[in-house]
Amino acid sequence: MPEHTASPEFARKFRAREPLVGYWVMLDSPASTERLARVGYDYICLDQQHGLMGYDGLLRGLMAVDAGARLGDVDTVGIVRAAANDITWMGQALDAGASAIIVPLVDSAADARLAVQNAKYPPMGRRSFGPMRAQLRLGRSTEVPNRDVLVLAMIETADGLANVEEIAAVEGLDGLYIGPSDLSLGLGAVFPGDPAISDEFDAALERIKAAGRAAGKSVGIHTPSGDVAAKRLAEGFDVVTVAGDVVHLEEIATAHLRSVRD
Repeated sequence: MPEHTASPEFARKFRAREPLVGYWVMLDSPASTERLARVGYDYICLDQQHGLMGYDGLLRGLMAVDAGARLGDVDTVGIVRAAANDITWMGQALDAGASAIIVPLVDSAADARLAVQNAKYPPMGRRSFGPMRAQLRLGRSTEVPNRDVLVLAMIETADGLANVEEIAAVEGLDGLYIGPSDLSLGLGAVFPGDPAISDEFDAALERIKAAGRAAGKSVGIHTPSGDVAAKRLAEGFDVVTVAGDVVHLEEIATAHLRSVRD
């Protein structure tokens, strides 16, 4: 069975720290996800943790990404933010065909090692073999997903920040991904984006970037818009996600309504 070509190329670009731009999906809406996948983002991330979808929605969403990429003749891949650092949740996302898994709430090197073990087949990890849809993309050999499916640790807590250098150094972990809302709360913000902790937040971002560079690994960050994403790339981040379908749907609908009424 031939390998899907997009996932190895995505992994290569990620590990080479080439700039990658993605989009965040929370809706269980395969038709809209398929259209988003045609646009040309490097990846579409489906949110298993806070997204409005169950396993069926996750599966349909990943299928929609592949279908949209083919229709748009682009190399967009589907990735997943896992519900938890849990072998069942992560295994379901990977069996459904995710090209990368973002693991939330990684507080320590031990958490990062567990994430790698949950995402990789033996001898690298302890993932159970049952790739189902994933085997259509990566074949039945465990060597291919162990090599080409990426594992990212979310740095989004005070403990994760305190231990970020040790986390980044974990073997088998491919990169770090910053959750800015939770990170700001962990730094004492009253609400995400609280200007009262802006200096501490900026210093935290620099520390995380430095930890990634020292370990030779990509560092990604969540952003609310293309303008902010461009700013983050200019600041030296390797991977930026523009978020996301629910918020942008409301924003554009509001803007059109305002144009009519004004």
